[in-house]
Amino acid sequence: MMNTDISSSLKNLTQHDWLTFGLNAIAYLRPAVVNGQSIYAIHAADGSQLALVANRNVGLAAMYEHELEPVWLQ
Repeated sequence: MMNTDISSSLKNLTQHDWLTFGLNAIAYLRPAVVNGQSIYAIHAADGSQLALVANRNVGLAAMYEHELEPVWLQ
C-alpha cells in the first residue's frame, strides 16, 4: 500500500514534474460512463485521455502493448 505522504506528493506534481518522470511512458485507468455504459478511460500522466476501453483488463493490456507503464492512483 502506498504511503499517504507519497500519494499526496504525487497528486501535487506539475506537468513539468511528470515530464521529468517520463510523461510519455506513464498512464492510468479511470472509470468512466459513456452513453450510460460503464467503461474505462486510459489517460496519460498529464491527464489527457488516450483511449476508451470496455474493461480494466483490456485497458491494462492496451497500456502494456503500447509500452506504457500503468500507475495506481488512490
